[in-house]
Amino acid sequence: MTTTELHLLLDRFATFLRVEKSMSPHTLRNYMSDLAQFFAFVEQPHERAERRQVVVSQIDHHLIHAYLSLLHRRNKKSSIARKLSTLKSFFRLLLREGEIERDPTVLISSPKQDQPLPTHLVVDDMFRLLETPAHDTPAGLRDRAMLEVLYSCGLRVSELIGLNWGDIDGNVEVVRVKGKGNKERIVPIGRKALDALEQYRIQIPELVAPKRRNRLPSATSLATSPVFLNTRGSRLTTRSVGRFVNAYARACGIALKTSPHALRHTFATHLLDAGADLRAIQELLGHSSLSTTQKYTHVNLDHLMHVYDKAHPRA
Repeated sequence: MTTTELHLLLDRFATFLRVEKSMSPHTLRNYMSDLAQFFAFVEQPHERAERRQVVVSQIDHHLIHAYLSLLHRRNKKSSIARKLSTLKSFFRLLLREGEIERDPTVLISSPKQDQPLPTHLVVDDMFRLLETPAHDTPAGLRDRAMLEVLYSCGLRVSELIGLNWGDIDGNVEVVRVKGKGNKERIVPIGRKALDALEQYRIQIPELVAPKRRNRLPSATSLATSPVFLNTRGSRLTTRSVGRFVNAYARACGIALKTSPHALRHTFATHLLDAGADLRAIQELLGHSSLSTTQKYTHVNLDHLMHVYDKAHPRA
């Protein structure tokens, strides 16, 4: 197989991920990077042999096992699992389209994952974090609204930055969220978060640099415009949000490394502490499987033990 033919297969796979799987640009880049790494391994010379040309139909499970063995020396289990998932998706597509006769990954299982407990903040720390951004600057009001929405709705950071003003309905206090795979869900939003959003919205013209203010939406196009902007008038990035959250956590004396995902865990843990049903939390978080949500029961074990001791007749 020539280099051009391989590139055509990779282009078809990228289109499949983007169109059929609705993958975000960030995830798509990771998948294509994983494939590039795999084919670099396949092509590398062994012993005195010259650099090999890739023949996709001749790739078997032995070669993939050799690749995974190499990865085990330098990668975490989670990274290896993702790279194997990429290969499985790629070869399943080739099998479906008749490029290969058998899938070499079909009998290869992913490495068993470690299950670290989710990081979360206690209520007092969470409230202190929410009050940390400045109340009298446009950037501070934006960041305060951002933290309030993360905690109020339990959003993923990608869902947060993807919000448009039209997704927020302050009258019925709900937000329309586009999650993984472009799946939409409706989640409640608290009055505190809505108030913070309104204070921030008024200050958006002051947030954006004067020479960029012509990019701001008119009143008629506000519904389709991003909620959280940077000073250039563009949508905030996931990296920026992560940097802001961690900086505010340090500023208010939280020793724990805090990320937007930690606030999502905090949202779920506090709901569970207050007696919320696990299936309701699953719906709010947008988890496709209840087993993903059940990890919060480990975090909540002390609370569950207290309830058991207090309520069970034979405790």
